[in-house]
Amino acid sequence: MKRLWVLSASMITKKSPKDIEKLARAGALLATILDGLVKRAIVGATGKDLDAYALHEMELAGAKPAFLGYGQPPFPGSICVSVNAEVVHGLPRDIPFITGDIVGIDAGLWLDGVVVDSARTVGIGTISKENEHLMSVTKRALEIGIQQAQVGNTTGDIGHAIQEYVESEELEVVRALVGHGVGYDLHEEPQVPNFGKAGSGTRLVEGIVIAIEPMVTFVSPEIMTASDGWSIVALSGKPSAHEEHTIAITKNGPRILTVAA
Repeated sequence: MKRLWVLSASMITKKSPKDIEKLARAGALLATILDGLVKRAIVGATGKDLDAYALHEMELAGAKPAFLGYGQPPFPGSICVSVNAEVVHGLPRDIPFITGDIVGIDAGLWLDGVVVDSARTVGIGTISKENEHLMSVTKRALEIGIQQAQVGNTTGDIGHAIQEYVESEELEVVRALVGHGVGYDLHEEPQVPNFGKAGSGTRLVEGIVIAIEPMVTFVSPEIMTASDGWSIVALSGKPSAHEEHTIAITKNGPRILTVAA
């Protein structure tokens, strides 16, 4: 879940050390669930299969899906399942995956009063070399962005590093959607674009928690909203990829919160 909104630095909330530990526990649970989702994203499975699994695992652990019922129109799934040209916000459907598909799985959950957000893109069966490259670049772009999530750097440093790398690989970053603050609410300030000028944007300080999430496409960064009111689709009609982690800014460097314990 990501939207583009007006930045208001006064609305940025720093998280306490206690809440960062809560976020780490929630993030470990989310990472474990995503591991299970990736394993289940195979030929013949459907988005609804994945959605049912995610909801069951969240409820079993005492967590709540952050996406279910979110927004207007209310999002109908517990996770987003975006297939091929769907960049993000894809609705879980009954359509079986086929070999060659690439599927973005985006999930968020509430646990113990805090919320985390993470996403992965997985190939189904045998995928093309072009799609392998797209997925590899997107994963590396996230790593490069996380490296810039240092005290004293800015959100612009993150976006600039991601954009510079992705474009060097002759791919495009989506600009109409951004990463975001997270922790006390699903979407908080600051916004975290995947493009921009180094040194611009919000200065990062200890205690800020953000979701960094490159969304990468072929040919063009242009997107549109599908008729279902949620799915965001690449105008090129070509596949896209999405990777995301929730990150805490600490004096010792970026701490990835959405990793398995």
